[in-house]
Amino acid sequence: MESRQPAPSDEFAPASEVTFSHWLQYLAIRGIVSVLRLIGWRAASQVGALLGRLAYSPVGIRRRVVQRHIAAAFPDYTPAQVERTAIAAYESLGRTSIETAVLAGTSPERITQLISETHNWELFEQARAQGKGVILATGHLGNWELGGAYFAARGVPVAAITRRMQNPLFDRYLRGTRASLGVEVIHDAVAVRRVPRALGEQKMIAFLCDQDGIGLASTFVPFFGRPARTPRGPGVFALRLGVPVLFACCVRKPDGTYRIAFENVPVTNTGHREHDVDEIVAGFTRQLEAAVRETPGQYFWHHRRWKRQPPDTPVHLREP
Repeated sequence: MESRQPAPSDEFAPASEVTFSHWLQYLAIRGIVSVLRLIGWRAASQVGALLGRLAYSPVGIRRRVVQRHIAAAFPDYTPAQVERTAIAAYESLGRTSIETAVLAGTSPERITQLISETHNWELFEQARAQGKGVILATGHLGNWELGGAYFAARGVPVAAITRRMQNPLFDRYLRGTRASLGVEVIHDAVAVRRVPRALGEQKMIAFLCDQDGIGLASTFVPFFGRPARTPRGPGVFALRLGVPVLFACCVRKPDGTYRIAFENVPVTNTGHREHDVDEIVAGFTRQLEAAVRETPGQYFWHHRRWKRQPPDTPVHLREP
């Protein structure tokens, strides 16, 4: 187990000092985005795939990390299968990055067209009907930013839990683009205070639950058989406030459109709060693993998911 203490609030902390390097990065990004918006969604997505492929080879950014992670998650894969999956993951990340960059200029009608299929949408409607808000657990699979924009385009009040970007100019820009799509941003450091208020307003709160954040209340649960440090927030809020929890991912289809499928995350209140929270976290992590197994080439293998583990983790289950 890990610390149960939430991170201190940073809502009123001064912004990071803006450097000349920050300005260069920010202006370059804004310039690239302006050009990409001129060529349209599909062409921009293809550019993203090309950039992702170049990042894999010849540039090789985190290539060995990605290959090790895939090989560890799928021990039966041949080296050729590992490489094909790694290339697909780079292309997918490139597509997601570029698609996200041009999302702000996309109409709600176009966004709803891009999600050409939903599965078990009635589960979402049933959860909303309880009048307590909805917690959505998801992961870095497919295009998570488009998924959030889709809910907003359908008139669902949405808030997403995010971490601050290192570049304060880009952080402000990204927050603004999300707001233009109807997605409220709640920084993780102030989630303890802001999330109950947002749920009280019957919003859907989206948690990206597959990245380890220093200072976040977390627990260790299995992910592809290895202990992975995972945020406890969805479980804590669900039990404390009686809010339903769903799992969903926005996964790319062969035709370039997307599919969102929903599952209920079991929430059981036995009175043993720590155990019950851990069971919720383990539940949506199992659902994410199953979704990744279906489309491993769309997962963000670049993150060191098993970097922090319990000290008694057996050698064969440590970070690959």
